[in-house]
Amino acid sequence: MAAQSLPQILGRTRPGRRIEGIAAALLPYQTDGSIDFQSFAAHLAATHRAGLVNAVNMDTGYANLLSAGEKEAVLRCTRDTLGPGAPFVAGAFVEGAEGDLVELYAREMDGIQAYGGTPILFQTSRTHGLSPAEKVAVYAEVCRDRDRVIGFELSRVFAPNGEIWCEETFRGMLEIPELIGAKHSSLSKLEELRRLELRDELRPDFRVYTGNDLGIDIVEYGSDYLLGLATFCPEKFAERDRCWEMGDAAYLELAEALQYLGAVAFRTPVPAYKHSAAHFLYMQGRLDSPATHPRSPERPAWEPEMMASCLERLGLERVR
Repeated sequence: MAAQSLPQILGRTRPGRRIEGIAAALLPYQTDGSIDFQSFAAHLAATHRAGLVNAVNMDTGYANLLSAGEKEAVLRCTRDTLGPGAPFVAGAFVEGAEGDLVELYAREMDGIQAYGGTPILFQTSRTHGLSPAEKVAVYAEVCRDRDRVIGFELSRVFAPNGEIWCEETFRGMLEIPELIGAKHSSLSKLEELRRLELRDELRPDFRVYTGNDLGIDIVEYGSDYLLGLATFCPEKFAERDRCWEMGDAAYLELAEALQYLGAVAFRTPVPAYKHSAAHFLYMQGRLDSPATHPRSPERPAWEPEMMASCLERLGLERVR
């Protein structure tokens, strides 16, 4: 296999840039298997106070496991907690649903926008066999006349309905005016850097939200972020972002400590990171229980020992 050249953008970091940070909020659970809405609301409020935008009904919020009623309850809790006009993002998930694809997305998006949220479009396996032009046409129709929509390309490592777009598809997505950005979760820095080069060339106002919890320094080259990792400690992510914008050298060690947390929490099996997050927040006294959704994979009993080293490195107090 021929070696690939490094993208030219790799030599152009952007110190002083204001980073847009979105945290995919963990949905906490009680030990009886019920949603802990009280802890959820408190965590949403803390994330908002820190200066990050909340994203709900994402993978970190078990979007693929919740009923329609539960997802609406999450939207209601989010709106009631943050108040009218406060920005938040919410997942539009249609995988497994029957019916016209555009209508399915429209129903999900209508519900999200009714509560004041910005929809992010989870992919569906129903578009996997389409040509680039056909995929773009579906998204254009789904987004038509909407105020703000975020796309989402997701590696199948995370979910079978995910797909990383080819370059032709991504170019087409940049031409949809209602699509203001896209979350990129390939876990490949090379792939994401090439996205940034195309974005800078064709549509500089388009946001590339990294979903790479294993490479969070990609923000140095122009990505923003929508990360499950940010829900572990939103205040520390906000502090890191401010340091980057201000040119504060404290950015370096803080970024390394956050990446250490990402490497530990997002180790194999990756979907169990939600249990790591629950332990991390519980140990800080921010949740009443480290329980997760009953159908979500769990970490071993010694996970608190792993999280303790991450807390220490970030200078966070362990109260449990």
